[in-house]
Amino acid sequence: MSAGGVFSFQRFAAIVYKEFIQMRRDRVTFAMMIGIPLMQLILFGYAINSDPRHLPTAVLSADNSPYARGIVAGMQTSTYFHITEHLQSRQQADDVLRQGRAQFVLTIPQNFARDLLRGEQPVLLLEADATDPAATSGAIAALREVVSQTVARDLPATAGYVPTPSPVTLRVHAEYNPEAVTQYNIVPGLMGVILSLTLTMITSLAITRERERGTMENLLSTPVRPLEVMLGKIIPYIMVGYIQMTLILVAARFLFDVPLRGSLLQVFVLSLLFIAANLSVGVTLSTIAKNQLQAVQMSVFFFLPSLLLSGFMFPFRGMPAWAQVVGSALPLTHYLRLVRGILLKGNGLMESLPHVWPIAVFLLVVISIGMRRYRKTLD
Repeated sequence: MSAGGVFSFQRFAAIVYKEFIQMRRDRVTFAMMIGIPLMQLILFGYAINSDPRHLPTAVLSADNSPYARGIVAGMQTSTYFHITEHLQSRQQADDVLRQGRAQFVLTIPQNFARDLLRGEQPVLLLEADATDPAATSGAIAALREVVSQTVARDLPATAGYVPTPSPVTLRVHAEYNPEAVTQYNIVPGLMGVILSLTLTMITSLAITRERERGTMENLLSTPVRPLEVMLGKIIPYIMVGYIQMTLILVAARFLFDVPLRGSLLQVFVLSLLFIAANLSVGVTLSTIAKNQLQAVQMSVFFFLPSLLLSGFMFPFRGMPAWAQVVGSALPLTHYLRLVRGILLKGNGLMESLPHVWPIAVFLLVVISIGMRRYRKTLD
């Protein structure tokens, strides 16, 4: 057997040593190898919670009796509810649910205490924003227990109370998704997830591909400005984004029977900012990465927290405060609320604007960073 056919521990050790040197030189790849598992550990360990608590709740009460106040206080102490507003009209109740300011609205009718003492089983109405069924199921079950315990505690000591098997009727209205169909929540959200992943990754390869192929020198020799280069890289892919949106909306309507209550034209117009934001992220990452592998790794590093902290996979309000702050800085979080609000709730332009301006701010910040990173000369 030739010398080359015999395994040599010395040659093997040299190859291993060479790979460690190469890994040390490629610091971005090494950082991603450590950073991505660490990010997953932190997000799944601390930020993800499938049983959300302290959900914002508004109360519309026409009865100021101790019994009504006791039920509201019991909701607060249950940790599932956080009373954020006391409403004055039915219109306000509809508005806070449609705009997403509250997850629940509890309506306490007039003469609640009188009917309770007479044994007439007064009705408590709980309206829930059920666009994400996973965010409401635990709280609804907790409210039934809260009402039962509160009534059992307060009423036996009341003179003249007529006992009944069920002194209060709790009626739950699951708004916007009464059948709790998960596809109604998932499919519109997939539009944002797919756009974020594909557009960011595709455009992250734009400048690094030219650098690796040697065509960057030709581009740098022209009088083009950084903004012109970035816009030139972004605009062709906008059409790709709209094609993806169209396919998802067609599938949502004809394959999954998702109710499209709002204006599709409004969805397409407002989605332009989100598409541009993701394309800008991709181009900006490509100005930082030294090769296509690094560009893809950076795209994954951006996409992973967007997926986990946006409210697509897990209820947004179930995350701790710090995770909600991070998630609120990401465009996917606001786009999911925007799309679900239009398609499932029928929101108009005014209800959508609070979710549009954060995406616009993110777009401006990323474009500014990309322009500063762009190099007019090769390193």
